[in-house]
Amino acid sequence: MLPLLQQPPFVLPLASGLTLQTQLAARAALDGRRKGVRAFLPFAGPAIIASVGYMDPGNFATNIQAGSTYGYQLLWVVLIANLVAMLFQAMSAKLGIVTGRNLAELCREQFPRPVAVGMWITSEIAAIATDVAEFIGAAVGISLLFRVSLLSGLIATGVVTFAILQLDKRGFRPLELAIAALVGVIGLSYLCELIIAPPDWHAALFHAVVPQLPDGSAVTLAVGIIGATIMPHTLYVHSALTQNRTPPRDDRERRGLLRFSNREVVIALGFAGLVNLAMVMMSSSAFGKTAGIADIGVAYHTLVPALGVGAAGVFLVALIASGISSSVVGTIAGQVIMQGFVGFSIPVWVRRLITMVPAFVIALTFNSMTAMILSQVVLSFVLPLPLVALVALSSRKSVMGDFVMGKPTAFAAVVATVLIVLLNVVLIGQLLF
Repeated sequence: MLPLLQQPPFVLPLASGLTLQTQLAARAALDGRRKGVRAFLPFAGPAIIASVGYMDPGNFATNIQAGSTYGYQLLWVVLIANLVAMLFQAMSAKLGIVTGRNLAELCREQFPRPVAVGMWITSEIAAIATDVAEFIGAAVGISLLFRVSLLSGLIATGVVTFAILQLDKRGFRPLELAIAALVGVIGLSYLCELIIAPPDWHAALFHAVVPQLPDGSAVTLAVGIIGATIMPHTLYVHSALTQNRTPPRDDRERRGLLRFSNREVVIALGFAGLVNLAMVMMSSSAFGKTAGIADIGVAYHTLVPALGVGAAGVFLVALIASGISSSVVGTIAGQVIMQGFVGFSIPVWVRRLITMVPAFVIALTFNSMTAMILSQVVLSFVLPLPLVALVALSSRKSVMGDFVMGKPTAFAAVVATVLIVLLNVVLIGQLLF
């Protein structure tokens, strides 16, 4: 038995639960009375929401720069980064399913108070920094697509994200479906881009599996891709979304939930990985090997003469969907972090305002790309804390019981954590110096 399961259940601040019909469908799947895709659907949602963090505006900028500078040569970096993402998101989901607690709550309960307080403060800063970057990304897309001021784009982004967040009043499903729709828009947009600008599939497949770093600048860019892959807020959110979704009644049901969760992680993060690969391939096909394009606005204006207004418009639609969905998830993360670490939450409109105000100030004061880079610096400082905490908690038998992480998985997680922390240190040095 798991001692933590005896504690009062956590209630996700932005969701009131699943409908009775979905709960019955989940139970039927766990009991073996529901098969195939119909058995999987009641459990789909958490990994889809988490996957948004891997298709945010920051990924757009990095992947565009990779494709426009080195063609297909850094596709293998993108592939490895997304495989590592699958590992950590699966660990986060498992933590919530097995313990009935989320990562923030367990940090508060298992670590010394000063450590937990420090993690709470830094995690709040990270959530705000993440949301600022994503908020600005969506605003830039709206500004370019509809030819309005950046201020108008910021206001529109705030209104839309707030409207989507209100869906939580109806439970998990409406919010998950809205996020899934936005993710679908991103994927469809890049499918269209690949049709408009067909890649060299032979070269793409070759460079996806054959490591190659042409020069020192390629190393720098590879560090940026891997070092900023795992987002701190997605680790907190994923564990919160799985912890009480379908409460297991025994270890058999926990194992069943873990199987469904792992499948969803592979599908959702695999889709995110394909989108990232498509971004690099589209950039390579559309821009060729140039001096490198890292600015989203420059990418848009370069696409217009290269592929036409339609392709450029599709690119902006994907960017807007990415920014809005990521901003929604960032707000959810802020709520999860606050309630998990300190035991209380604030109204979602207050949380939205808290992150909107810095976004307005920063966007109207700094260059949009400069603001995104600064947010990545903040995330690089904060990322090691939840990563190390996740690995430590997943390895504790007192927390995980019979579901403690196995030695091969633990080895892979420790190696990946050390690698990501080191790369983030390098990334910080490159960005600051």
